[in-house]
Amino acid sequence: MTDQWNKRTKAVHAGTRRSQYGEVSEAIFLTQGFVYDTAEAAEARFQALGDDEFIYARYGNPTVRMFEERIAALEGAEDAFATASGMAAVNGALVAPLKAGDHVVAARALFGSCLYILQDVLERFGVEVTLVDGADLAQWQKAMRPDTALVFFESLSNPTLELVDIAAVSRIAHAVGALVVVDNVFATPVYGQPLAQGADVVVYSATKHIDGQGRCLGGVVCGTSDFIRGTLEPYLKHTGGALSPFNAWVMLKGLETLELRVNAQTDAAEAMAQALDGHPKLRQVIYPTLKNHPQKELARAQMQRGGTVLALDVEGGQAGAFRFLNTLKIFSISNNLGDAKSLVTHPATTTHQRLSEADRRHLAITPGLVRVSLGLEDAQDLIADVLQALRAV
Repeated sequence: MTDQWNKRTKAVHAGTRRSQYGEVSEAIFLTQGFVYDTAEAAEARFQALGDDEFIYARYGNPTVRMFEERIAALEGAEDAFATASGMAAVNGALVAPLKAGDHVVAARALFGSCLYILQDVLERFGVEVTLVDGADLAQWQKAMRPDTALVFFESLSNPTLELVDIAAVSRIAHAVGALVVVDNVFATPVYGQPLAQGADVVVYSATKHIDGQGRCLGGVVCGTSDFIRGTLEPYLKHTGGALSPFNAWVMLKGLETLELRVNAQTDAAEAMAQALDGHPKLRQVIYPTLKNHPQKELARAQMQRGGTVLALDVEGGQAGAFRFLNTLKIFSISNNLGDAKSLVTHPATTTHQRLSEADRRHLAITPGLVRVSLGLEDAQDLIADVLQALRAV
């Protein structure tokens, strides 16, 4: 029946388990272990888990399983594995399927911690990594080799909002037998459909839009049952990246309102992008569906809408950006995004500060660039706040 439901219904009901008490809200099974009626029952469970059976919270938990099944249904995936953070999900999705001697091709425009896993962790253990400009299909094609085992990219990059053509890159990667792993955080489960567009594995930081209220860390990897249970689960359950039952419960509650929140935040982002486009204190307004975005047609085809985040390149470089940030009254300076509260950050000195100056320049992360995550406040109040802050630049 779940397959016949629309996304908003799946986000409220998919994966629900009820105890003998028939609770309406999902129960929090705050336990690290489980008991068995007999020694023989314990032996049997360790040999093979049956449906809805658990042995240890690092391996699985009823509340966590509800979240996994719900996000898998929402994503159109066969299965999912929840993790302690978004980066635990990225680490698992990248490390679990790879071995020394493999080759990886990844988009250059990635969050700093993702680059650390690729260049510091994987390369240290004998995996060769090639970085390409994600929007350039010719570079993807040229980088592929017979030993390319995996490709990785953000469907919408952080913080410059560059899109990667999921369907085209998936075709290129699959031609050499490579696994396609997509970080879909900025596009969200509401707008992005990487699996339907050809990807094999989708990764989310549930800390962002899924929780969406600044409470808990969490992550999740979605894919085929073979990948999730055969490749990913053995790695994650033995290395300890499990999501806590309480955080899983928070994420379940977040999924219930995910589409409502993301649509409202996107309404605000679209209104702000239109209001600021051409402002004399801004060198550029970057938003995927804005008329001057070079990939606006791909954004409309791949995402339908532009999402909850925009970027502003403020005149005056870092000094101008800092003056702008420090004058805002409603927005909070924070490196998170996808929150009910509107947030801003300066990527060059925060989320992407570990990149070299040359790399930041190549990725167009300028000294004046500010990432803006729209929350649930009144859109006109947010626009007025930004306009008054720009007067100080």
